[in-house]
Amino acid sequence: MLAFLVTAIIVELTPGPNMTWLAVLGATRGRSAALVAVAGIALGLALAGLVAALGLTVVFDNFPSLMTGLRLAGTFYLFYLAYDAWTDAAQTEAITVKSNAAYFRQGFISNALNPKAYLFYAAILPQFLTINDHPHQEIAVLTALYVGVATFIHAVIALLAGSISSWLATSPSATRLRRALALAIAAAAIWFFISTGHLK
Repeated sequence: MLAFLVTAIIVELTPGPNMTWLAVLGATRGRSAALVAVAGIALGLALAGLVAALGLTVVFDNFPSLMTGLRLAGTFYLFYLAYDAWTDAAQTEAITVKSNAAYFRQGFISNALNPKAYLFYAAILPQFLTINDHPHQEIAVLTALYVGVATFIHAVIALLAGSISSWLATSPSATRLRRALALAIAAAAIWFFISTGHLK
């Protein structure tokens, strides 16, 4: 259990699209929006765990094109989030009228389309199982532990980034800074596409 916990922490502390997007969301739209997105991300990770627990990830092995499609969809969705952040950069009022449901949905979709999440549960989690017969209970516990670790780390990022949202809103360079942050999400999308290129 301890070894799995350490592995989960290392995995989640590795910079990636979730970190980048949450940091941008917190900085531009505040802590509340980012924390709602964290909840969506947690649900997306839980879904990936459920898919692996049911053995459905074997479908990716039998149909590699599905993994490719998931990878492309995830990349394009990150580019959509970057575009969304870019278009909001000069529209301060629009930032406050979006519903929490939108942030939750964005967090959920970004992880539901993340092939790395599925492969973590399919390839890494089984290495920590100790029960050979009917391991579903242990899988559920480890999945819950991983989602808990990820949620805690994401929440910390959301809170830290949200702490500068007031300053950013009043900065004379607010528009330029928000657009720079939007470009950071686009860069994360490119990194995501490259880093998942070896997944089959």
